[in-house]
Amino acid sequence: MSYSIVWFKRDLRLHDHAALTSALKHGPVLCIYIIEPSLWSAPDVSAQHYQFILESLRELYLALKQRDAILHVVTGEVVEVFHKIHLHNPFDAIFSHEETGNWLSYQRDIALKAWCQTKNIDWQEFAQFGVMRRLKNRNLWKDNWDRHVSMTILGTPTHIPSINLPWQEPRPRSPSELGMDLLDPPQRQKGGRNNGLAVLDSFLSERSNQYRGGISSPLSAPTACSRVSPYLTYGCLSLREIVQATASQLACLQPGDTRRDKGLNAFVSRLYWHCHFIQKMESEPELEFTNLHTGYDGLRENDWSEENFFALTNAQTGWPLVDACVVMLRETGWLNFRMRAMLVSTAAYPLWLHWKEVGHWLARNFLDYEPGIHWSQIQMQSGTTGINIPRIYNPIKQARDHDPNGIFVRRWLPALKKVPDTWLFEPWRMPESLLQQHGLTGNQDIFQPRVDLDESTRVAKKKLFALRAQPEIKAGKAAIVEKHASRKKSTKVAAKNKSPPPNNQQTFEF
Repeated sequence: MSYSIVWFKRDLRLHDHAALTSALKHGPVLCIYIIEPSLWSAPDVSAQHYQFILESLRELYLALKQRDAILHVVTGEVVEVFHKIHLHNPFDAIFSHEETGNWLSYQRDIALKAWCQTKNIDWQEFAQFGVMRRLKNRNLWKDNWDRHVSMTILGTPTHIPSINLPWQEPRPRSPSELGMDLLDPPQRQKGGRNNGLAVLDSFLSERSNQYRGGISSPLSAPTACSRVSPYLTYGCLSLREIVQATASQLACLQPGDTRRDKGLNAFVSRLYWHCHFIQKMESEPELEFTNLHTGYDGLRENDWSEENFFALTNAQTGWPLVDACVVMLRETGWLNFRMRAMLVSTAAYPLWLHWKEVGHWLARNFLDYEPGIHWSQIQMQSGTTGINIPRIYNPIKQARDHDPNGIFVRRWLPALKKVPDTWLFEPWRMPESLLQQHGLTGNQDIFQPRVDLDESTRVAKKKLFALRAQPEIKAGKAAIVEKHASRKKSTKVAAKNKSPPPNNQQTFEF
């Protein structure tokens, strides 16, 4: 009996699923999700990603069961799994969405394509985001994004004729059995399409009026940001349905509802940026482990400080806002973009840490880890792209600007609750008499900063800008701009799915 395989990856839904819809036109399907041990033992994943996916798979399993189909969850390397299925019961085609993942998934796809060619199997891939394969330059990129998000949304199939796996697969392995980092924040978001839809609805109908002006502060961002990012990362929601739902909400706004109008428009612009950054890794997969501008090779690699990295990852830098952000991240798996950028900036400049290990640590901690966005942003905030003006955040100024009353710092660093406002963001400067007065003498939670902030930042800037000024570094910038930079200046988003073409300096956050 002729049949096809629908390979679910980062597209854990049935709604607006181009691969499934196309496969069903050819007859029965075998629906499969593959747990790949090589990917799950990599340094950029943790148990929270795995558990979120399992939660989403359970919901997807039930949705398929309601349509007379079975989701088969198989553990093994992709080529080996497909080869085994083909030996038992040959199939004609594989249908899946494109994936811009890490280097391991990129190499896996190359291996699978080669295997499909030897077996004369048609592997059809469909765009998941507004990202283009084999893109030569950015000139037509915005038009492609607009077309992608404007296409008609594909409905959920009512009946799915299904083929079963030729063998009985054991239960999925545990995180420890797969050898991954066991980090699973107790307050992280839970997986599944229903949770994603609820989060999106609450944002569009209620919380979006906080978006403009609320997404930078760690106090307001948890509700002002949309919080749909993990559901977009793992495909519980499609990019297209989010953009079109936002456009519909814009079209229904009452006259004078300017805050929500601005918030929703800004949100769509960041969905555009979401794809803009992923395109960088699609065009240059090496971005995960090599400097985008190779002229920056050797800038930090030979100056690694394990002590500085330990202080950063264990919330012991001595700068309260930095340490509070690390604790929040450890407890929730999420942090708003401004604070993410500050963490990377602190690591890259005063602590002078190379971005690769910092990037792996943050990838494990971010529930919404999206490789294309992650590594592009890590390098941009570390100053190694060659095309972006360095952003160097002062963690003390950021605290005063975005947590002026110390509410955020005191929430996540309860040991500092007794520190007076005057000294909260620089508690190591408190006179001994005040330490004694507030019972803080000898308190090991008041850390002396690892380095002098002003001096270490000055030295870091001197090294970076001396390199940027070299003629050969400037000369290498043109090729990067041609390959990765956007082409137009920003404009206001309209309700009919029109997004602003980005400029190279804007950042994004959900």
